[in-house]
Amino acid sequence: MTEHDDPNRDRLKHHFSQRVIHQARHLLEIWQNLSRSEWNSAGLADLREACLRLLRYAERFEQAEHAQLAASIGNCLEAVERNNGRLSSELISELNQLMQRLSRTGLRHGDQFEQTQLPPLRKPVYLALQDFERAERLAQQLEFFGLQALPCEHANAFRAAMSERHPAALVMELDFAGGGLPLAEEVQAGLAQKVPVLFFSHEETDTPTRLAAARAGGQDFFTGTLDASSVLEKIETLTRVAHYEPFRVLIVDDSRAQGTHTERVLNGAGIVTRALTAPLSVMAEMAEFQPDLIILDMYMPECLGTELAKVIRQHERYVSVPIIYLSAEDDLDKQLDAMSEGGDDFLTKPIKPRHLIATVRNRAARARSLKARMVRDSLTGLYNHTHTLQLLDDARYRSRRDGRPLTFAMLDIDHFKKVNDSFGHPMGDRVIKSLALFLKQRLRKTDHIGRYGGEEFAVVLPDTDANAAHKVLEDIRQRFAEIRYPAHPGDLSCTFSCGIAQLIEPMDITTLAKQADEALYRAKRSGRNRVEIYS
Repeated sequence: MTEHDDPNRDRLKHHFSQRVIHQARHLLEIWQNLSRSEWNSAGLADLREACLRLLRYAERFEQAEHAQLAASIGNCLEAVERNNGRLSSELISELNQLMQRLSRTGLRHGDQFEQTQLPPLRKPVYLALQDFERAERLAQQLEFFGLQALPCEHANAFRAAMSERHPAALVMELDFAGGGLPLAEEVQAGLAQKVPVLFFSHEETDTPTRLAAARAGGQDFFTGTLDASSVLEKIETLTRVAHYEPFRVLIVDDSRAQGTHTERVLNGAGIVTRALTAPLSVMAEMAEFQPDLIILDMYMPECLGTELAKVIRQHERYVSVPIIYLSAEDDLDKQLDAMSEGGDDFLTKPIKPRHLIATVRNRAARARSLKARMVRDSLTGLYNHTHTLQLLDDARYRSRRDGRPLTFAMLDIDHFKKVNDSFGHPMGDRVIKSLALFLKQRLRKTDHIGRYGGEEFAVVLPDTDANAAHKVLEDIRQRFAEIRYPAHPGDLSCTFSCGIAQLIEPMDITTLAKQADEALYRAKRSGRNRVEIYS
């Protein structure tokens, strides 16, 4: 018997591979907890320890992909440590991407022990529907969105799946196996943390039933029809790794020592900062850094803080960015006068670190929440037309500065008027939301997706040339066409057309958008359901 035929060796390999998977999950859990709270030295130490252990296990048990990811994460954490625990937006972005990749890994592709069927890091969703064929179709649809789903044919199959592994969420029909609600209550009994359940019923239900469903872990209740996009929209937040976006604060203070002190205090609370000692360069820094909040010194040699606040407020884009004055000025009348000149708060030096952190965090959180309402489309949650063009302009600036490619794409759902006319506007809205979710699932976190208007979408793709963009969007086009929406008399499917243009200096964003629009028009004219590059 050869070494590879040894069943004991297979079992040992299986056991060791599971240890790598479990350690990867542990690392991701620490990252999620850190992302939900504030960045601190204790959390950073836990993250570094978990990363070192993952690297050690992965190297010992020959899991190359996990070893490479652990090493890259470790390098990022060492960079934070070298920077005295201070964060940068670049490091946070890189860590986010590495954690997203880690969340998608199982055993290496082609690994001879892959038949051990270790579960993926991303938990599946269990489907417990009365019609098993319908559950299988829904599972297939969810997989188009990159979400693993397991249909359960009967109550025992469901119990067996639950005993083996808890899902990220459960879709349970009230009539499943003669009584879905009692079955949900049964499996939730004794669990410290209930599994989120999305209940479904063909008919509308009464309040006592919905109350019982909520007590059994119900997070939502669907009635009538059940489609993949509606389910995914609800469980998306439950199944993804947290994308940590710390607040960004620009500090303008002619004293380098004071600016550095403020930076250190805020960095220790997980807030990314940038200190500026030359106030007259503030507008260029604003465009580059895009802060959530600005801290201004009141008295600087080149200008007063109140004068600088007026200049910032003259730009429509920065009207709502909170400005906090930080000064030794203790005259209340002067403080009130300063706040009437475009400021939102006035803090007097010296200030306790906890006071500074709490003020900055509260102001920045409120401003970010209000901005999200202003710049996002209410139906899809994507950026609106105006903000998409602002993001395109920012990306063009970075592309020119760094010498990197930039692509802009415009998408339009084919024959959308027929969808509204034949199936009604609620179905049209469902298709629009479905495409929005599909794009968010399959594009990078660094790409910007906007609803350009009606059934038209726009995508800003930094660091991407036209051919690479074509490859990505062509794959999305093909897979989106496979989605089915339950409808009468038969299921509905939709397609989209797409036009792509690449930035060529000294082109402005108006020209770039016009070229993408022309490429989209050519795709429509050439038969629709296709992706065209402007030439």
